[in-house]
Formats: sequence, structure tokens, C-alpha cells
Amino acid sequence: MQSLIEHARHFPARIAGQQDTYAALARGQRPQALFITCSDSRVIPSLFTGAAPGDIFEVRTAGNIVPSWQPHTACGVAGSLEFAVEALDVPDIVVCGHSHCGAVQGLLREQTVRSMPLVRRWLTRAGHRGGHDGPGPAAPPEDDPVAAAQRHVLTQLEHLRTYPCVAGRLASGRLRLHAWFYTVESGEVLACEPGGRVFRAL
Repeated sequence: MQSLIEHARHFPARIAGQQDTYAALARGQRPQALFITCSDSRVIPSLFTGAAPGDIFEVRTAGNIVPSWQPHTACGVAGSLEFAVEALDVPDIVVCGHSHCGAVQGLLREQTVRSMPLVRRWLTRAGHRGGHDGPGPAAPPEDDPVAAAQRHVLTQLEHLRTYPCVAGRLASGRLRLHAWFYTVESGEVLACEPGGRVFRAL
């Protein structure tokens, strides 16, 4: 923690030569994309995208889960999504999963989250079990965790489509959705073509 404190303490001095840039940020934001990814500490979107302050509007959740739209249920993900689309008019939304995801592990093997009731409840919002599309039994332990995590990303992309603000902009061509997968051990980013099921290098 001390290293984080020291960095925060000296940050104003480090950006002292960029007053104009930060002054412009203070006047408002116009991010290039909404970036929805996992809370995992190993996944740093600005690190592998090169995003500067103001470039991406981030939503981070355990397992990059996007709950399906429910008109009478509010949550932080839904509120952030609506703000990004309606107020910030983002042209692109990226859902980015990653390798070695603890949330996907919890979907594959429920015993790994047995002692965490809030996590178990959150994982029910994933919309599937063990990487299988739609409701159904959990995947067997031998299921490929990478394939499961990638299927999980595609499921969350489908959840995005259930939001009226997203569906309307997709229909009018004002919004694009992207499915990404970050490989922790290599730094490689894979993407899935719209309508596809296979992730390939960007």
C-alpha cells in the first residue's frame, strides 16, 4: 500500500507539465468507448490499450458480468451503461474477459465460492452456468476454462443487447459491440468477429 500512497503523493508533480491536458479533462469527457471488464487486479485496460485519461469509460465487475436488463431493477452496471450510452454517446462498447478468471472458475466449480454467498449470488447474474449458453447444469470440471471464459464474454454481450438504450443505437448504426479476451500470461488480446464464436488475435 505504501508504494501506492507515494505514487499518489507525487502524481501532481509528475503531471505538472501537462496542465492544458488535465484542464481540458476537467471541462468534460468524451471517451472513445465504454470498456466493461473484470475487477481482477491483473487486468489493466489502459496498459494493453494505451488509453490515456479520458479515452475509455470503465465498468469493472467481478467476472465482467453484465446482468440482463430488468426494467424495475437498478444496479451499478446498468446505471453506468445507461450513462455511457445516453450522456456520453459512446460509439463502441467492449466486453473484455480474461484468462484465469476467478468468476468463471466459480461458474465451473461452485465449490470454489461456497464460502462467499454474495459472490455466488452475483454469479447467478451471469446468465449461464459453466460457460454454457442459457440455463442449465454446471459444466463438468474438465471443461476448458479458456473456452468457458470466452463463451462467458459472448453471453454478456448478448445481455447488453437486452437494454433498450443499446438496442436502439445498434438498430440505427450508432453503436458497435466488441468481444475481447485478454491473456494474462502473454498480454495477447483476442477478439471475436460480430456474430462469430471464435476468438482470434486482434
